Amino acid sequence: QVQLVESGGGLVQAGGSLRLSCLASGRTFSSYGMGWFRQAPGKEREFVAARWWSGGSIYYADYADFVKGRFTVSRDNAKNTVYLQMNSLKPEDTAIYLCAAGAVYGKAVRERDDYDYWGQGTQVTVSS
Repeated sequence: QVQLVESGGGLVQAGGSLRLSCLASGRTFSSYGMGWFRQAPGKEREFVAARWWSGGSIYYADYADFVKGRFTVSRDNAKNTVYLQMNSLKPEDTAIYLCAAGAVYGKAVRERDDYDYWGQGTQVTVSS
């Protein structure tokens, strides 16, 4: 069983930055694919970014087109934490951001149904 707890959300002006954190419990954190999704009111939950283990010390990352160049996903396995650094925020980035964990890699990291564990989410609000 893995438990995920997000933090770091808040209110920021357009153009600003936030860093979200997701603390995971469990001993196999390093082998899990870790994803970030977001859900705005009245919209479907959508993929934002993910970082997954490719064997040895190699991790890959993937990003939704609408965050490429602005968001960066990273992880610190020693701290069982994955981060989402969000820069150049836009009002349309306003949503609840959720962390997810699962045995995912490659294209599967974009599929929310392939994740086994989810956090409760943290609210990000970007004002214009």
